[in-house]
Amino acid sequence: MADPAGLPPPLRPSTAPPPPAVARALHAINTCTSASALGPMRGGILRDPALLRNTTVVSAFFLACGRLRSLDPALALFASLQRPHVFVFNSLLRSLPPAPACSPLPLLRHFLGLGVRPNRYTFPLMLTSLSSLPDLKVLHSQVAKSGFARDLHVQNALLARYVACDPDLAHAEQLFDEMPCPDVVAWTTVITAYRNRGRSFKALAAFRRMSAASVAPNRVTMVSALGACAAHGAVDTGIWIHQYVKKQGWELDVVLGTALVDMYGKCGHIAEGARVFSEMVERNVYTWNSIIGALALAQDGETALQWFFRMEADGVRPDAVTLICVLCACAHAGFVDIGRKIFNLIVQGEYGFQPGIKHFGCMVDLLSRSGHLDDAFRLVETMPSQPNAVIWGLLLRGCKARGDSILSEHVTMRLVELEPENASHYVLLANLYAGTGRWLEAEEVLKWMRKKGLTKDAGWSLKMLEDSSSKYTSDEDLMECAL
Repeated sequence: MADPAGLPPPLRPSTAPPPPAVARALHAINTCTSASALGPMRGGILRDPALLRNTTVVSAFFLACGRLRSLDPALALFASLQRPHVFVFNSLLRSLPPAPACSPLPLLRHFLGLGVRPNRYTFPLMLTSLSSLPDLKVLHSQVAKSGFARDLHVQNALLARYVACDPDLAHAEQLFDEMPCPDVVAWTTVITAYRNRGRSFKALAAFRRMSAASVAPNRVTMVSALGACAAHGAVDTGIWIHQYVKKQGWELDVVLGTALVDMYGKCGHIAEGARVFSEMVERNVYTWNSIIGALALAQDGETALQWFFRMEADGVRPDAVTLICVLCACAHAGFVDIGRKIFNLIVQGEYGFQPGIKHFGCMVDLLSRSGHLDDAFRLVETMPSQPNAVIWGLLLRGCKARGDSILSEHVTMRLVELEPENASHYVLLANLYAGTGRWLEAEEVLKWMRKKGLTKDAGWSLKMLEDSSSKYTSDEDLMECAL
């Protein structure tokens, strides 16, 4: 009588204990802690036909190779198998390192050459090791040939891999559009992909299409959609999501709660974000960063500092992002002494890391805004890494606000040295010369631009460049990717 599960004898459910040789082999494999022991184990399996035919033993060996990150013994044993069961092949795939370590396509070709047919679990396992779009297309073709093109489990795995391998998402979009009934996993994959690519409008459009298709979202869907709301300023959709969460009776765990706090904060509804914060049972540093960062961007430096001190009092250790937000808040509020103290603590290693370029940028902004231009310039000059255009632009903004034409000229020259192909810096320099009546020098700069073939950005002129430093010195520049 045929086995109803279609499994070979070693895989059939059995209450009988395994033969002593099999039991000893499994114990040795499962307790192995040294990669150097895998070679002798492989030899022992090859010398015993009973072990070599036992899919449980061979599969356990493959998984041990993966656990100990020693793939060669597994590949050598696989090459010795005359007609391995698909269960064994899938175990080998589980042992492979994730992309982009190696491509599993040669293994698949060998497996198919032995006349063995993959199952619906084979392709998702293979996909985790693929990082090349051409290889992914080859595997997608094999999926279709094997009859799994309409299998939802396989489709979702393909979709996730296309998202990872395809920067513009064109292939992922095509596959998704071809899916007859995408489930919540597929919709969430697409929404998250759009959000992570900065295409928040498309993420929200996909979220609305999902709702129209009567596919119920899960927590992961909502977190991604809230991220898109925060980026796009779609507070109405964010409020709808919050109401849905309440209606479903979902607990505000740290991930979902933080996403709501972040959405409300970035959409300017800080009070509502604070209410969500108070309802959360568990919070982490990202939750605190969301509300402190929102207050910093809203230029409410005093309240931002109050939240920061409350965070420290609650025993939550600030991270690099927290202190970018705090220093930015100090800059807006004019809290020079507090900002200096916090920055010095960062330099001294009190927070467990050294200041990055954004911390320096916030400090330069703080000193420049408050008129401490010499201190700001010295800080820029002593930075451990090369200052970028944002750093110099912040200092330039302070110089222009204080009417310091000499330092403005010096800083602009640094910008020209840093980005010699950026026409706007030359126009700014010419404008500085013109502003102090140095018309010949201004004309020389413009002649030099023409000689180098540099052109101004559309719509830029000397008159329009009176505050050109703002082109690259917004608070969003400092806090970009930080929140």
